[in-house]
Amino acid sequence: MPKKSAAPFVLSEALLAAFDTNDCINQYLIENLPAEAWHADPPSKKGRDIAAIVAHMHNVRVMWLKATKGEVPEQLDKSTGTPAQAKKALEAGRAALRKVLQSALESDGRIKGFRPDVAGFFAYLVAHDAHHRGQITMLARQAGHPISQKAMFGMWEWGVR
Repeated sequence: MPKKSAAPFVLSEALLAAFDTNDCINQYLIENLPAEAWHADPPSKKGRDIAAIVAHMHNVRVMWLKATKGEVPEQLDKSTGTPAQAKKALEAGRAALRKVLQSALESDGRIKGFRPDVAGFFAYLVAHDAHHRGQITMLARQAGHPISQKAMFGMWEWGVR
């Protein structure tokens, strides 16, 4: 029986898949966040609560979509946005940014208004989300509503998300 050969590795497809997975991790975090944590006060009573951090994550995506002339979803309100609205908004932002990334990967590799290139933009987007996921998990713990240990480990299971 002939041996099946692996499909060739295509960097552009791998980057887009990683971007999709990054958003799946955002969705997973929101799904596993105790409801009481969403608007819990930060420990110092200063700074953003979790709802405001998630709104910021989405609204930064909106800012980049405006700059890149991509499809622009509605902004998320930091005070009234619910976890369900946040999940929907993040998904809309992911889908629109994916088109921007894909277009750049299929053309000259440039992103309007961002230097150096599409790889840097991809890294920026993932790093931004990861930074805020860390803030969210820390704030939830500090507010007395920690994310379960299973969910904490689950955010690192990129191979199954």
